[in-house]
Amino acid sequence: MRRSLAGASVTTALIATALVTPAAPVGAAPASTSTGQSTQYVVLYERGVSDAAGRQAVEAAGGTVVSSNTKVGYAIASSSAADFALRAAGSGELVGAAHNRKVGQAPHAQRSDRAAVERAEQERKADKGKASSSKKAVKAEPLSDLQWDMKQIGATAKGSYAEQRGSKKVLVGIIDTGIDGNHPDIKPNFDAKLSRNFTTDMVDIDGPCEYAGCKDPANVDDNEHGTHVASTIGSPINGLGIAGVAPNVTLVNIRAGQDSGYFFLQPTLDALTYAGDIGVDVVNMSYYTDPWLYNCLSNPADSPAEQAEQRTVREATQRALDYARNKGVLPVAAAGNGATDLGKPTFDGSSPDYPVDPDGNPTQARDRNVDNSCITVPTESKGVVAVTATGISKRKAYYSDYGIEQADVAAPGGDVYDTADNRRSAAAGILAAYPKHLAEQNGDLNPDGTPNTPFVVQDCTSKGVCGYYQYLQGTSMAAPHAVGVAALIVSEFGEKDSKHKGGLTLSPKKTEKVLLRSATERACPSGGSYTYTRLVPSGATVTTTHVCEGSKDRNGFYGSGIVNALRAVQDDD
Repeated sequence: MRRSLAGASVTTALIATALVTPAAPVGAAPASTSTGQSTQYVVLYERGVSDAAGRQAVEAAGGTVVSSNTKVGYAIASSSAADFALRAAGSGELVGAAHNRKVGQAPHAQRSDRAAVERAEQERKADKGKASSSKKAVKAEPLSDLQWDMKQIGATAKGSYAEQRGSKKVLVGIIDTGIDGNHPDIKPNFDAKLSRNFTTDMVDIDGPCEYAGCKDPANVDDNEHGTHVASTIGSPINGLGIAGVAPNVTLVNIRAGQDSGYFFLQPTLDALTYAGDIGVDVVNMSYYTDPWLYNCLSNPADSPAEQAEQRTVREATQRALDYARNKGVLPVAAAGNGATDLGKPTFDGSSPDYPVDPDGNPTQARDRNVDNSCITVPTESKGVVAVTATGISKRKAYYSDYGIEQADVAAPGGDVYDTADNRRSAAAGILAAYPKHLAEQNGDLNPDGTPNTPFVVQDCTSKGVCGYYQYLQGTSMAAPHAVGVAALIVSEFGEKDSKHKGGLTLSPKKTEKVLLRSATERACPSGGSYTYTRLVPSGATVTTTHVCEGSKDRNGFYGSGIVNALRAVQDDD
């Protein structure tokens, strides 16, 4: 997944940990002391509170409203009061407040362990969708032999491509770090008009700004993560490189992730709101919302202000998800790369992961105990399809989070140690599009443009059009496979969308039902657990054991099973 990417994304701001001094309840203490510096916050209204009443409550707590989102019910406010967050949490009209700051490519040294997982630990030098999907024979793409993931889910020339390749009328939203809309194996399906960037680059985490106002265009990805995700979902069948799960659908960049891989609260809320408003059918969410890996309600390990902030993150995200789902959007999320049973979490040593020092290290992160009342957002939020990752042998990937309550389906995410000798292999990862400028920037290309690492592949047409692709692994790579299958389901069974001209729609409930029902059931390993052995580059041997709970038709490793594109479009119930 990433740093915070499925791990480890609207407007231009991010949420950071609330750094406030303890204060007495509102009305029981003298007036607030000033920090001498104005700070911005996301302030969530209580349900049913009008925008006018919410604004008034913000002012009463010592804040000044900058803007508001009436669809989800929150305001962006500034305040210099040291205890503003606590005062907001004590208001009868407000749920609470979370720090919000202007928020894109941080130095590689700033990448978290979760991002390293995704980089494969490499060392670098019509009304019906069917009407638009031809049943003619499909010629395999040049790099299809490297796409074991598509074979695993039946998305091949002789599989789902022969039945349903997706409809242009189906919109797939990529809530991520951006999409390289000019990549030749993405551009044919990329909708530049609908795409939006809801973030602003931050120098402290993203490095120097590349564009005026630190606002990247909506067809730029300076991280690589979002482009890989989008390609897995919808790279076209065009005689170049690879094909995605749903090679004819429309891809919409709804950027909410920083260049550095952080995903902060306000951008994710605005991204979900926008997805609902424009008629998106399914969104991919391969991230967790920073700065808290686990958001708790009343964890004794957290201060009152931190507790209020985490409650705000949970409630605000749930409202945005509810809004999007009620508008016809199916939210799909990566389970996470922590190798943790999400039903039995015990420890969080990475939160809060922002703010950071000049070297990119979190200044407030600490060890804290957590339990099953704490959740990772948005993966464990209600109404979200959570996806675990499989390797080439179909075993659950060594890094993938899991859980009998959390796992809905599984999908190929790659596992570079899923090999005969337990040594890493690039080919056991997931191959998908890679922005050329990042391949150059990361030192992955020779002077003549050819790759200098087995983790990067180049493919060129006879006309000299070339595309770059890279192997990554993570539940961030698994989720888009499930999203692609969901997009095929809408393409096959969707009806005319009366609210969005020229579109198709299918209720999220129906799409989810077919997605889960058509998945290929896979039982827990014999004995109920699996021990992973990895011979890592340092020469050490690492072993870990994960326990799988449940039956063949529903368990903590695979949920309802591994998604299956062909079975999904043939579902006749």
